Amino acid sequence: MASGTSRDVVGRGLRVLGRAIREQPRIFAVAVSGSVLFGLMVIASAYVVGAVIGKVVVPAVARGSVTDGALALAAAALFGISVLRVVGIFGRRLGAGYMQYRLQATYRRRVTRRYLDLPLAWHHRNATGTLLSNANSDVEAAWYPIAPLPFAVGTLVMLVGAVVSLFLTDWALALVGLAVFPALFALNVVYSRRMAPRQARAQRLRAEVSGIAHESFDGALVVKTMGREAQETARFAARAGDLRDALISVGKLRGVFDPMLETLPSLGTLAVLVVGAVRLRQGAITVTELVSVAFLFTVLAFPVRAIGWVLAELPRSVAGWDRVRRVLDATGEMPYGEVALDPATPAPATLAFHDVHFGYEPAEAHLPGTEVLGEVTFTVPAGKTVALVGPTGAGKSTIASLAVRLVDPRTGTVTLDGVDVRELTAASLASTVALVAQVPFVFDDTVRANITLDRPGIGDEEVWAALRLAEADGFVAALPEGLDTMVGERGTSLSGGQRQRLTLARALAGRPRLLVLDDATSAVDPRVEAAILAGLRAPADGGAPASILVVAYRRATIALADEVIYVEHGRVVARGTHTDLLATVPGYADLVTAYEQAEQEREQTRTYDEVTPLTSGLEVEVDR
Repeated sequence: MASGTSRDVVGRGLRVLGRAIREQPRIFAVAVSGSVLFGLMVIASAYVVGAVIGKVVVPAVARGSVTDGALALAAAALFGISVLRVVGIFGRRLGAGYMQYRLQATYRRRVTRRYLDLPLAWHHRNATGTLLSNANSDVEAAWYPIAPLPFAVGTLVMLVGAVVSLFLTDWALALVGLAVFPALFALNVVYSRRMAPRQARAQRLRAEVSGIAHESFDGALVVKTMGREAQETARFAARAGDLRDALISVGKLRGVFDPMLETLPSLGTLAVLVVGAVRLRQGAITVTELVSVAFLFTVLAFPVRAIGWVLAELPRSVAGWDRVRRVLDATGEMPYGEVALDPATPAPATLAFHDVHFGYEPAEAHLPGTEVLGEVTFTVPAGKTVALVGPTGAGKSTIASLAVRLVDPRTGTVTLDGVDVRELTAASLASTVALVAQVPFVFDDTVRANITLDRPGIGDEEVWAALRLAEADGFVAALPEGLDTMVGERGTSLSGGQRQRLTLARALAGRPRLLVLDDATSAVDPRVEAAILAGLRAPADGGAPASILVVAYRRATIALADEVIYVEHGRVVARGTHTDLLATVPGYADLVTAYEQAEQEREQTRTYDEVTPLTSGLEVEVDR
């Protein structure tokens, strides 16, 4: 694979650059125009300098004096050329920079948009650190050669002009140029081919280092409590060391080739002087022509390096583009339909599962998939509360994900008011259904922003109404700045129960007709949880109650449901009221009893911890 990449890296890299030019043709044209202007002025400056030396300086030395007119004319010519060169440099750099940063911004948006379009199953197979690297360093790497590209294109024009001018001056000097320029290009090609596998490995290791760092930071609590700091540090250090070695390998190769790339133009200048001296003695050229050609080789040394810069960055560009394209070409998106439920309908929605089967795709294509659900059929009637109960791994969270269409079933259908959720528009689905997940996610923003999410029609009145339903208005009102209080990254300034109630209020603010609670109140007091569910069933503001599908564990929560669906091994084993299942399903009774005993033990621990005498005689109340 590496050798194949080495052989075709130049071609693939040029195709990536071609894509960039097609996407930004006008900006590229401006940048290249500036570069061409600069190149032509470089050639012109060589011949102007030659003319000044041959026709002004040499005669002045011979006469022992210089005429003011000739000196003024030479200065004006050099100044005019310098001004035009500055204009060319400005246009080239401005256009190249604007083009590069615009492409990077465009592809960051495309990659991020693609992440949002791809299903959860795809995200499960890709590490978060890798995805962050794709959207950041890989995008930057893909378009990194854009900065020197216009300069290189202008340099090609300049080289053609230089070769033509050399032939017009003297064929022997032209042959020197024809020997130096192809040799320089060939050296760059060899350099790019050897650099390709090194750059690809370095780009892959950047993603791995990013992934390990993200895992360590995101799992800081686990790392600290399990005493794994040294092991995580060693794991990160090992990968960081591999990246260091890869980058050193890149640097070593550059250290070998850069001096060679710098030396070739200088050798060309030396060859020109040697050959030119011979031709001068033969009378084939004049001093003016020799100085012009020698100066031309001298000033060409730097622009010609622009071609080397582009070719040197092509391996990195190809490696970054391959990783970006892997995201953009990923399949499995979940297209939405064109059916929209009536937004003016205030009535609760009816959710129905019809013979649903579901399985997660394997992490690797050659491995078999995992069957999670089979023959799942049940209904959440309009305005009713249905509790999903089952042991760990039974498929309850998967059912919740199917209900809000985070994933689609392999076979069977999930319907809302009789319409397959796959036929609904994205807006209609989002306005009808809301999910409150097991792990509450809170943005590093204000309380208000976390609840509204910039959704239209949700003002402070609606925010406070949602907070009251979620039993969160009390603690929010007590915050230093109320709704304007910053909650910190992932809501670090809030307790677990407060975060859960805040995310519940976020879902309620949109007035969903179906609310899916995936163990969304586990961190709040059972009395608060009962008050929340009671409020959802009969809102105090007189609004229509939502249909509720709740993944529940506590007996008090389950008892509030109109119907209980008992799930084992991905299948619906029994359904009925809580009382009926307790009496008729031993597995259900054992599970609920075990949950209740565990809850009682937690409550006893809480009671002991909540009120603890201090030396001051005060009491400490633990915030739920």
